Amino acid sequence: MTDRIARPLASGLAPHRRELLSAGLGLAAASILRPARAAAGTVRVGYQKYGALVLLKVRGTLEQALQPLGTTVAWSEFPSGPPLMEALNAGAVDFGTAGEAPPIFAQAASPELRYVGTEPPAPRGEAILVPKDSPVRSVADLRGRTLALNKGSNVHFLVVRALERAGLPYDAVKLAFLAPADANAAFVRGSVDAWAIWDPYLAAAERATGARVLADGQGIAPNREFYLSRRAFTEANPAIVSAILAAISDIDAWAEGHADTVATELAPAIGVPAPVLRIALERQSYGAAPLDAAAIADQQRVADAFHDLGLLPKPIRVADAVWTQPERRAETR
Repeated sequence: MTDRIARPLASGLAPHRRELLSAGLGLAAASILRPARAAAGTVRVGYQKYGALVLLKVRGTLEQALQPLGTTVAWSEFPSGPPLMEALNAGAVDFGTAGEAPPIFAQAASPELRYVGTEPPAPRGEAILVPKDSPVRSVADLRGRTLALNKGSNVHFLVVRALERAGLPYDAVKLAFLAPADANAAFVRGSVDAWAIWDPYLAAAERATGARVLADGQGIAPNREFYLSRRAFTEANPAIVSAILAAISDIDAWAEGHADTVATELAPAIGVPAPVLRIALERQSYGAAPLDAAAIADQQRVADAFHDLGLLPKPIRVADAVWTQPERRAETR
């Protein structure tokens, strides 16, 4: 899928809002036209090049977990959260994962979005990088400089909060909206002064170029990973959603104590060297679970921040999109 959010764009609140609103109208319309159920007993899962879902894919664990339900899995890879959320809202996938910001824009575009689970915060897993010899020593030094980021991704909120903490208005920095591969190229060429990015791209850039971390999420952005679906799908297939979440929880519990094995298994599948993945895994969090009050509150702060900047058409209430896993009914004889 083409990442529509990868094109560079100069900063400025009005253009940002127009693009997000126009995209949202299309997503909302598309979500109404797509079927709710997975066709022919298949659940369509969207994943990125990192995290529990790609590990489930590599090991074939999810297929085994869903076999008793007569359900197969169709996998689709996405370069980042925003295009995955676009596909989810459009009904092209049934289940997926993204960081903090993409679900906010997806919920603003369609009431169909459902949060079904989350990982604990991993604030060191995202950061604003500068070249090792850069004169930039603090976020405040970014005033008037160019910062690359993937628009609407988890690092978008990191940038908002980092600028706020440094006392810089949002438009004090020139934002270049680039997908990870394009941003990496621009960063290496010196076409941008800084790059906000997440693992494992973050670890790869640090290792390959010696890039310095100007600021990470510690103390300013939780950097949670969310598991998401659509209302119609969760209502029609609660057992499938529950089984996927159970498989994620199981793989999390295993992966937390087997970082070297995880890095070795994922390296060929995602094209990132195992030593780089090992660095990223040290910053990853484990323990997938339903959203609790803290997770909802964290995500609401993200939504409020984007609304305050004029990037959302209206306030949204994250709690309205949280799926409640149905309790198992007692068996009757």
